[in-house]
Amino acid sequence: MLDLLPSAPVKAVDVGAGTGRDAAALARRGYRVVAVEPVRELREVAQRLHPSEDVRWVEDSLPELSRLAEERFELALLSAVWMHLPSAARGRAMGRLAALLAPAGLLVISLRRGAPPADRVMFDVPAEEVVRDAERAGLRLVRLVDEGADHLGRAEVWWQTVALCREAE
Repeated sequence: MLDLLPSAPVKAVDVGAGTGRDAAALARRGYRVVAVEPVRELREVAQRLHPSEDVRWVEDSLPELSRLAEERFELALLSAVWMHLPSAARGRAMGRLAALLAPAGLLVISLRRGAPPADRVMFDVPAEEVVRDAERAGLRLVRLVDEGADHLGRAEVWWQTVALCREAE
């Protein structure tokens, strides 16, 4: 997916930024990043691990992302986040993400596939459902990558990444 990323400097949003690995990587590429993470402890760890003037941390969550107001981004990244949204929230969340994208903006979503663990609220969401919700929100599929095996060696888990684009105006 790296070849699809817009050239810096642009604004990017990392939704569900966790401990900040991806937000920091985007900042190193020259992006101005808004890192959205609802869990205070993770935000605090991220800010210690990856101090950067190019990353602004925001407490917020899908599907609303209400603290982002009317901001627009050339890149939106959701890494291992979508599987935590219940079915009823996914369409609304996709609409909100589409609204946050600037014209020709790119949305990249990585999907954890396979049976969810019994001890966590998680869902197996196929790429086809993500693409369908994206098309309803006015986005088009740019690329779908079957990443294959899990990097942590879990035989029952595999990954897909979906890249979607808002049309240029």
